[in-house]
Amino acid sequence: MKSKDLVSVTDLSAAEIKRFLTLAAEMKRGSPSQPHAALKGKILALVFEKPSLRTRVSFEVAMSQLGGQAIYLSPVEVGLGQREPVPDVARVLSRYVDAIAARTFTHESVALLARFSSIPVINALSDEEHPCQALADLLTIYEKKGKLKGLTLTYVGDGNNVANSLLLACALVGMNFRFAGPRRYWPPDKIMLRAKKLASRSGATLSCTNEVRQAVQGADAVYTDVWTSMGQEAEREKRQKDFKGYQVDTGLFSLAAADALLMHPMPVHYGEEMAEGMSDIPQSVLFDQAENRLHFQKALLLDMIGECP
Repeated sequence: MKSKDLVSVTDLSAAEIKRFLTLAAEMKRGSPSQPHAALKGKILALVFEKPSLRTRVSFEVAMSQLGGQAIYLSPVEVGLGQREPVPDVARVLSRYVDAIAARTFTHESVALLARFSSIPVINALSDEEHPCQALADLLTIYEKKGKLKGLTLTYVGDGNNVANSLLLACALVGMNFRFAGPRRYWPPDKIMLRAKKLASRSGATLSCTNEVRQAVQGADAVYTDVWTSMGQEAEREKRQKDFKGYQVDTGLFSLAAADALLMHPMPVHYGEEMAEGMSDIPQSVLFDQAENRLHFQKALLLDMIGECP
C-alpha cells in the first residue's frame, strides 16, 4: 500500500517533522561509511527537469548509504508532459521502482506524479515549493539552537519556492517568520493563507514587509536566496534593480541577534543577494545546510520505503 507523499511541507504534521529531525540527527551521528541495510533492494527514480548539485548528489548518496540504488532520469530521457504524459510516467515508474523524487518546473507535474503513482513521490523542487530544502534547514537550525519553537527566521529577497516552504514549515513548528522584500515579490496569497491557518495553531507570528532593516532586527536566523531562479533568466536585469537594497551584507546582518545564523540554500550569486565573503563568516551555516540535505532525506526515505528504526 502506498505510503505518504511529500509534495508540500504541509503533507507533514508538526509531530512528523519533529520525528524526522530526531531520526536525521541520530543518523548523522552514525558512521556514513557503514551502509544501513534498510533499503537493500530498493530503487529511487530521480526525475529531473532542472540541473542540480545538492539535490541529486544527496539523494544518490542517501540511497547508497542505506543499501539501495538511485536511477537518474534526465529531461531528454523522460520529456515529462511533452514526450510522455505525466500520468503515464507515474504509472510506468510505479511498476519499476519504489519511490520517485521529482525536480520539475511546475508544481502541477509533481502533484500529477503523486496522484497517478502507486509509490511515494517526493517533491525535490517545483516552482511552488522546495520542501526537502526547508526541512533540512529546520534540522540545521535545531542543531545550532537546540529548539525551533519561538525562534525568529527572517527571509530577505524573493518569495520563491524556498521562501514558500520555509514559511509553511515555520508556521507548522511554531517559528516566527518575517519576510522582507519588494511588495510584488512577496509569497503568494494562497501560501500565506495556508501558513496563517497553521500559525493560529502553533503560535507562530508571520509578517511581510519591504522594510528590510526592521525585519532583520533581532532575528535568530537571516536567510536569503537568489533573486533570479531557474527559468527567470529574462527577468534578471529587472530583478537586480528591484532588489537593490536587499543584499545581505555585514551591515544588514549586524542588526540580527548576536548569535544569529546566516543561511542560504545555494548556489549563491555573490554580489547580488549576498555580499562577497559572507559565506565564510563564523555565523554562516551554508555548508551545514547543504550537508543536512543528505541526513534529512535519509530519514525521509527510511520512513517512506524502508524500515524506520
